[in-house]
Amino acid sequence: MPRLRRALPALMVATLVGGAADKPAAIDVEHWRQAFARPDHTPAPAANPTTPEKVRLGAALFDDTRLSGSGEIACSTCHQAELSFSDGVDRHPGLDGAPLERRTPPLWNMAWGLSWFWDGRADSLEAQAAIPIEDKREMGGDLERATKAIAADPLMQKSFAAAFPEDPAVTRDNLMKALAAFERTLVSPQTRFDRWVKGDDRALDKDEFAGLALFVGKAGCVACHQGWRFTDEAFHDIGLRSQDKGRGPVLGVKAADHAFKTPSLRERVWSAPYMHDGSLATFEDVVDHYAKGIVKRPTLSADLPRAIELSETERAQLVAFLNTLSSDDPPRPTSLPPKTIAWGATAQAVATTTVSQKDRRFSPGAILLKVGEALRILNDDTRTHNVRVDGANMSFNSDGQNPGDTVTLGFDQPGHYDIICGIHPEMRLSVDVASAAAR
Repeated sequence: MPRLRRALPALMVATLVGGAADKPAAIDVEHWRQAFARPDHTPAPAANPTTPEKVRLGAALFDDTRLSGSGEIACSTCHQAELSFSDGVDRHPGLDGAPLERRTPPLWNMAWGLSWFWDGRADSLEAQAAIPIEDKREMGGDLERATKAIAADPLMQKSFAAAFPEDPAVTRDNLMKALAAFERTLVSPQTRFDRWVKGDDRALDKDEFAGLALFVGKAGCVACHQGWRFTDEAFHDIGLRSQDKGRGPVLGVKAADHAFKTPSLRERVWSAPYMHDGSLATFEDVVDHYAKGIVKRPTLSADLPRAIELSETERAQLVAFLNTLSSDDPPRPTSLPPKTIAWGATAQAVATTTVSQKDRRFSPGAILLKVGEALRILNDDTRTHNVRVDGANMSFNSDGQNPGDTVTLGFDQPGHYDIICGIHPEMRLSVDVASAAAR
């Protein structure tokens, strides 16, 4: 059942200290609604205008393992849609087995960026795309070799010709342009906070609104987390216990040592852990860091509040507000085509039965099949699901199954199979498979 929300007075919210109510702190609601309002269009550079054909090509390349040296890694290996196009770990293992230097950054709303990577070393999305592909520890690819392999693919030849009619060749530049065009379509959807920005006072509950007041007031978060994306695109030393020098070596300026790009707060619920090194596991840890965990050194950002006294109640309110900047379920952009996952003896299946996952349930909830037939499970819900089969005759885990994705299972042995969604365990599907000769 949806939570009931109560409207608050337009400009006032109580600031709590030590759990007790103090004088109410006023915020200028109309000012902040304007400050956090979304733009009405997505920008693209004149040298690489966004077209549907280019976006489709970029989405295919984003999932193409031929870009890697091993032929087994794609951009989507680390930038997973259900995890805000990050990977859910503090630092992804490199090709040498050791953790990479920094956390995989999310990709939402990159079209509005001014620089890319935690240290800002790329000045365009087109330039950014090539760097992880050719990094020896990340994808270990060779773009010259990769473009030759892709150019030999007749379907890719047609896709490049459609995306770049004036220059239809499969080239490094066109490949980078297509990837960047796709990434510019990764715009995070509106959340309850956006409804509040548009004037719905009931969109935020009491604690969430109190957290907003703290965010733009006493806690000082808005000094760096500005605008509708909640980032100033600048680089700050926020006092983390890390030896990584960040922006400093890129600029050759010691005053910028330990400074990293302010991350956007959009859809961050799905991208934990946090910070450039993944050292903070939860929003609660992030708030605690700013309240009492800052390492003092000469390079600390001048925009970083030096002494913030926050009660436990206030910290919880800040976290409540931060949650309103994310969707209730991991969103999936329409520009990302659905995936089809196949397992078992599906290629020669004589018949296929489809089961729906809408409204957090399998429908129908029980299926009768014969050996040689296949089961197609369609996620036609708004949520990310998962298909798990644990049994003597089959063990399978689909990982994240996003809206629109399908999982097709083939059964080569008779028996009873219980299928569940690992994300929503109340979802259960009973499958009985008879021998092919059974009548």
